[in-house]
Amino acid sequence: MKIYTKTGDTGLTSLIGGTRVPKSSLRIECYGTVDELNSYIGLVRDQDVNAARRPLLKEIQDRLFTMGSALAADPDKSKMKLPDLHAGDVTLLEEEMDRMNTELPELRAFILPGGHPAVSHAHVARCVCRRAERMVIHLSEESFVAELVIVYLNRLSDYLFVLSRYMAHELGVEEVTWKARL
Repeated sequence: MKIYTKTGDTGLTSLIGGTRVPKSSLRIECYGTVDELNSYIGLVRDQDVNAARRPLLKEIQDRLFTMGSALAADPDKSKMKLPDLHAGDVTLLEEEMDRMNTELPELRAFILPGGHPAVSHAHVARCVCRRAERMVIHLSEESFVAELVIVYLNRLSDYLFVLSRYMAHELGVEEVTWKARL
């Protein structure tokens, strides 16, 4: 099977359901950003410090792929049965954050990305997640988006923040805190 189809050479692509849209459309930007986030989660997963979390991070990647398929579908024309997110997917992230927070010092300052390359990767993933969330919210203002997609992205960005702190804790590196210039 050839990977190239040449059907996108004019700047259009097809949604699930057959609708042709510009590759610059907000819907394409949304699922493209979720795909970018998925790549960064893969980078975070591949850090040695996350060896024990690889199954969870792989599950997050699976949920992001699920989300991408929902965003790639024309809500008015697609008849295809697509996988869904579930409330339990959000609960899993919350439980993991709660577990990590029991071992972390109380947050008393704003945290800047850095301190260790692995920690920085998690912060980049968090920022891409926030961008995906903003874009999906924008899309939801003009087209149907399942509410759970927005909730999951919001919770995932929180998870990635806590994970970055937890990784710094496990790596024994000091968190980089913001010092306001007065």
